[in-house]
Amino acid sequence: MSLDFLGDSRVTLARADLADQRLEGLAPAERFEASQVMVCAVPATAIRATASPDAEQWDQLLFGEVFRVLEIKDGFAWGQAARDGYVGFVEATALTPQGAPPTHAVSAIRTYAFSKPDIKSRPDGLYSLNALVTVEAREGRFAKGVGTGWFVEAHLTAIGRGERDYVAVAERFLGAPYQWGGRESLGLDCSGLVQQALYACVRACPRDTDMQRGFFPEVAEDDRRRGDLVFWKGHVAILLDAETILHANAHHMATAIEPLAEAVARIEAAGVGAPLGYRRVS
Repeated sequence: MSLDFLGDSRVTLARADLADQRLEGLAPAERFEASQVMVCAVPATAIRATASPDAEQWDQLLFGEVFRVLEIKDGFAWGQAARDGYVGFVEATALTPQGAPPTHAVSAIRTYAFSKPDIKSRPDGLYSLNALVTVEAREGRFAKGVGTGWFVEAHLTAIGRGERDYVAVAERFLGAPYQWGGRESLGLDCSGLVQQALYACVRACPRDTDMQRGFFPEVAEDDRRRGDLVFWKGHVAILLDAETILHANAHHMATAIEPLAEAVARIEAAGVGAPLGYRRVS
């Protein structure tokens, strides 16, 4: 086990009074307890900084994703997202005990689950790309998910079978609103866009920009190409080619395409500074 995460509270399920039993001997705490494996039972829910519905959203869980719960208090569960390791508070009503493992992931940018295997029946959702579904029945072109409704099965893909071009996946988010801490197709942030596009290709990716910058290998500026990432302090964008970027950003309040040179000038003028460098998703 790598211990590189220790000391980063974002991805360490430990605090002074309580820590995950798996960290005993690795992190200081007054007591250690076993976490309870829960899953997200709604299309998406926030992982927040504190146990308050108005607290800052740090991350999100999508339907079917695992959340390891260490404490439930005042309507909030404190724990850790299994998929990207983020620690925080989730409304307890959005979680349910883990059942059978997922068999499929949502492969459309977003899709409904219907109350019946019929597109004219009541729709439920929306479920975003990479949400996890356990298929329990099939009828015609539909597949029934445990704890949800009937999906058009063409919008699902078997676990472990992803797409190949993560940039093409990211382009499907064009126009999606910017949402701080978001990972859903209805709204996401810059690092969430990168992460979700790579997840759709069954590729690992950390959650925050500084984590991503440390995760991928450096590439020289004059060697940059489609698929590389350009980083600023607190921001990341995907290169569509050497001179054009795609990014979810607060300037446009959307996922947008713009010339790299214009973004560099605007971000520097805002006081953030020049790009910190380029990384290759290889």
